[in-house]
Amino acid sequence: MSFFKKLKDRMFRSSDKIGEGLEALVAEPTTAPTPEPEAKPGLIGRLLGRSDEPRRILDDAMLESLEELLITADMGVETATRVTANIAEGRFGKRVSTSELRAALAAEITRIMTPVARPLPLYPQKPQVVLVVGVNGSGKTTTIGKLASQFKAAGKSVVIAAGDTFRAAAVEQLQVWGSRAGVPVLTAPEGSDPASLAFDALTKAQADGADLLMIDTAGRLQNRQDLMEELSKIVRVIRKKDPTAPHNTILVLDATTGQNAINQVEIFRKIADVSGLVMTKLDGTAKGGVLVALADKFGLPIHAIGIGEQIDDLAPFDPEDFARALVGQPD
Repeated sequence: MSFFKKLKDRMFRSSDKIGEGLEALVAEPTTAPTPEPEAKPGLIGRLLGRSDEPRRILDDAMLESLEELLITADMGVETATRVTANIAEGRFGKRVSTSELRAALAAEITRIMTPVARPLPLYPQKPQVVLVVGVNGSGKTTTIGKLASQFKAAGKSVVIAAGDTFRAAAVEQLQVWGSRAGVPVLTAPEGSDPASLAFDALTKAQADGADLLMIDTAGRLQNRQDLMEELSKIVRVIRKKDPTAPHNTILVLDATTGQNAINQVEIFRKIADVSGLVMTKLDGTAKGGVLVALADKFGLPIHAIGIGEQIDDLAPFDPEDFARALVGQPD
């Protein structure tokens, strides 16, 4: 099964919400005088792409309803307003069908998302140090395991540092992924200094000639000052071994948190020098539109999206596939 098909099938909560909403918009009677019904297209009309689909005049009331629909899908007020205004250009006052509206929305989302769709860059630098941050429960640990497995399968040598030393479950989860992928996972006793572990992991990665070192970190936002100091210390300590590290700082976000993901980006950009995003759990939410809002607001690279627990359920972000899945376009 292609990733797009899985994405479309598993994003049903988002795509159904938007798709059904678009159908309801077109079906909704307008308060304006009802125009004469259009004649059904004959053969020439069908060849020219006209259909028998219901149509409605794109007026102010319809645009307002469209904007509300996008906001309920967590696209955010600013992004929803901008998207709606762009869709209105050249279409206002004209009769539109659901499929035309869906295609226009998918095109607009693709336009916003294309500049930020960038796989995790790989540099000649060895080892390339990837610091992974995010709140606990965001899918951070699983994402590290999946990326490490995928890079190992692609012929790269990887070392993982289980730097969330305060959560035994996170360490155990990484050990399972490491064992599955044949990737060494460095751990330390619960409550140990994460910076010390990161230093040891970088020493090992350098000695092994590893391509990548992926460092898990804690995500306790209850006390931001402690977390900021912890991450700063990790960066400070690993720079004693490599002044250019970390080469990437990836923020992992949980799609089910909706608009809260925007707050998390703002917080982690202050705490750490976030260079890119990964969004997980798109299969468990009707709030997939938040990824559009993130792209529109921050312009940070989106490296990958996750739609499940299996290793191939994390894939590089494809803006066109995502847009089509989000609005429920057919294959």
